[in-house]
Amino acid sequence: MITVSDLRKVYRQGSDEVVALAGVSLEVPTGKIHGIVGHSGAGKSTLVRCLTLLDRPTSGTVAVNGTELTNVSDNQLRDARRRIGMVFQHANLFDSRTTAQNIAYPLELVGTPKAEITAKVTELLELVGLSKFGKAYPSQLSGGQRQRVGIARALATDPDILLCDEPTSALDPKTTDEILDLIKKLRDRLNITVLIITHEMHVVKQACDSVSLLEAGRIVEHGDLDTVINTAGSSLATTLLPLPGDAPRAEGSGDILDIIYSGEQANEPVLSSVARRFDIDINVLAGAVEQMGEHQFARLRIQLPATANTAEVVNYLKSIGVAVTQKGDAK
Repeated sequence: MITVSDLRKVYRQGSDEVVALAGVSLEVPTGKIHGIVGHSGAGKSTLVRCLTLLDRPTSGTVAVNGTELTNVSDNQLRDARRRIGMVFQHANLFDSRTTAQNIAYPLELVGTPKAEITAKVTELLELVGLSKFGKAYPSQLSGGQRQRVGIARALATDPDILLCDEPTSALDPKTTDEILDLIKKLRDRLNITVLIITHEMHVVKQACDSVSLLEAGRIVEHGDLDTVINTAGSSLATTLLPLPGDAPRAEGSGDILDIIYSGEQANEPVLSSVARRFDIDINVLAGAVEQMGEHQFARLRIQLPATANTAEVVNYLKSIGVAVTQKGDAK
């Protein structure tokens, strides 16, 4: 488990202060994959450095599986860092080392016996699908294969936590999906906790159980995908499940509603239920349905007839678990 409490990081530039993290609090349960999304400059990279204590936070705490990293000795911190595997955007492999030698590097640093290193490297090569590439050098591998080596190296010390900093941003879409599928498979097999720093919403849709939106050093939205997407007015919901564009509005019609529903409801005739209950025709202006993880989500923009009682419709939708945002009256 990762627990972050009121984490702040302030840099000094001459007489000025730059607040990179402004009180970040976060908890990722064991065995879950959590995404941190945000634009450039939001504080994502600073957060990664503070989570590993490569950069000391100005205040606040970071704990991994109950060990508070911000309050341990240097020796204890080195031991704790071995429980955290890091996966970087460009893999950061040693060009002069083979695949097997790159994976072995963290074990060599801590003096692991050679026979144990050989056995561990063999196991990891099979785990990431590179059994035939142990003797290959990074220049002989594709981008996706190099990232697999980076993941295997991160797992060499049997970490409890896997921190992935933009792990797919340099990859094509097909390879991105393959790497994300690998991360999910590893999570399931090893029961590790995964934190993915990314600016790509596709990564969140494909791999994450929960997500946080980081803006100007603060977490402004947070929750599991189902909660976030079903939160009316959520900017994450709008970004994760965008509408393809409005259809022409019916002349003389009434209020416009954005509705979002998920799970079993996504397969239910919600609009038909509303139409029958209130004896109204509903105009669908735009819609999107997407599968994210194990859940299906639907988002629709609808327009009610001018004769409809909008408040009654909204209350009914909310009563059956549908998130509703009223967009206003048609002009």
